[in-house]
Amino acid sequence: MNMNSLPMNALNEIPTPNADAQHITALVKDSGRVTGYQLSDGSVLDKPEAVQLAKQGGIVGVGISNRNGNEYLKSLPDETENNNLSNLPSIAQEVIS
Repeated sequence: MNMNSLPMNALNEIPTPNADAQHITALVKDSGRVTGYQLSDGSVLDKPEAVQLAKQGGIVGVGISNRNGNEYLKSLPDETENNNLSNLPSIAQEVIS
């Protein structure tokens, strides 16, 4: 059984990244909850903006999941854990507000 198929099935959509797609470099958190993402070009997007950009192919290495009607980004499963979103550094929401 391919264990990668289980995490992949948890994704609603797996966009194809563009050649110039950005990487997520940090999570924006407010009281421990992810509210947005910092990209490799230094820009910071809230969750809905990041989901929309990912759907357009602007973010590499992520899929779209849905929980309680809210879409969010999730790392694509691969052989390494150091690129998982949960392993990325966090920046505080108030830093960017």
